[in-house]
Amino acid sequence: MSKLTLERDICVSTLSNGIRVITEPMPAVRSVAVGFWIGTGSRCETIEENGTSHFIEHMLFKGTPKRSAEDIAREVDAIGGHLDAFTGRELVGYNTKVLDEHMPLAFEILSDMLLNPRFDVSDIEKEKGVVLEELKMENDSPETFVHELFVSNFWKHHSLGQPILGTKKTIAGFCPENLRSYHQRYYRPENITLTAAGSLRHEDLIRVAEQYLSPLPVGGVLPDFTTPPTAAPLILKNRRSLQQVHLCLGVPMVPATHPLRFAAYTLNVILGGGMSSRLFQNIRERQGLAYSIFSELNLYRDTGLMAIYAGTSSETARKLLDGVMLELRRLKNDPLPAEELQHAKDHMKGSLMLSLESTSSRMSNLARQWMNFGKFYTLDELAESIEAVTADQVLSLAREYFNSEKIGLAMLGRLEGLTVTREDLAC
Repeated sequence: MSKLTLERDICVSTLSNGIRVITEPMPAVRSVAVGFWIGTGSRCETIEENGTSHFIEHMLFKGTPKRSAEDIAREVDAIGGHLDAFTGRELVGYNTKVLDEHMPLAFEILSDMLLNPRFDVSDIEKEKGVVLEELKMENDSPETFVHELFVSNFWKHHSLGQPILGTKKTIAGFCPENLRSYHQRYYRPENITLTAAGSLRHEDLIRVAEQYLSPLPVGGVLPDFTTPPTAAPLILKNRRSLQQVHLCLGVPMVPATHPLRFAAYTLNVILGGGMSSRLFQNIRERQGLAYSIFSELNLYRDTGLMAIYAGTSSETARKLLDGVMLELRRLKNDPLPAEELQHAKDHMKGSLMLSLESTSSRMSNLARQWMNFGKFYTLDELAESIEAVTADQVLSLAREYFNSEKIGLAMLGRLEGLTVTREDLAC
């Protein structure tokens, strides 16, 4: 196999207060992407705090003592930049993408937001309405709702199963004091990683970072993670207002750093990770049972989930479920053709290489590799790891996790007359 890249030109430094700074230059571009990664998320929250990480993400855009929310938007728009953020179960990210000449200003704006949120009472009350509308929007999306229904029961009684947005009750209870307390716990140097990629010099970013981030004192709290036990829920929820039955079926999977993680990615691609996958071809193309059907892999620091989503009519829901179970049994019991395995590997390598062509993707990749592994892999090493996956490894994962005792199911929609038992999930 020919080499794909040279060694990655990655620099790692630590600021005076302990914040880790990681950069990777991309000489062929004019843009630079900068991201702050905070080691918190819905998994770090108590039941009473649920939704705090996401709400703080919103509040950081509402202004600082130096800038109003409108000032932030105007300043970023004036330089043609992009400012974005997200909240996950284990991570919160804030990032900006600008032309290289505007990096110092964009960095100062983002730093001001992170270090000096106002948490104004009137802003909080208005933003509660915004987040409640976001919650309604998710509940009105059957695909999102059935996934959350499944996850909350798959990791029942564990914070990993909590909704990222929180609940009506917890959102109503947010106030400046509890938001500021949570912010001071987790938005501290020990829990922050800074990454950047694009048209930049490492020493320039370090200089700017020291200037704006050095006031942040140490003394935060690192997340304390406990490995969640998994359940195998069987949930049928009738909702007559829907035109379809929506299905989410899932099994446990290896964690993000497991030696077989590349085999897990390969298994997901073969099962439902693209238009040539078994689920798409056999359920949609050959039988016409669904418009949308796919599998996805969510890997966390100590556990994982492989989930299948599909939407179909009430009349064909049983046939679709039987078809999905048939594909699981085939992967578990039948030899994996060499051609199909190679096709999945080539798909993964191509997707990886294409994704890392943008500064934003490269910036995110730096954060994930450092936070998961404390090191960086070259693209050649990643491609070689994908290529090293064997049919036996894929079969081993299928046999371990495609197990009747581990398979969970949530179904949502017009379910009159439809019954599903544990025997229907025999694998």
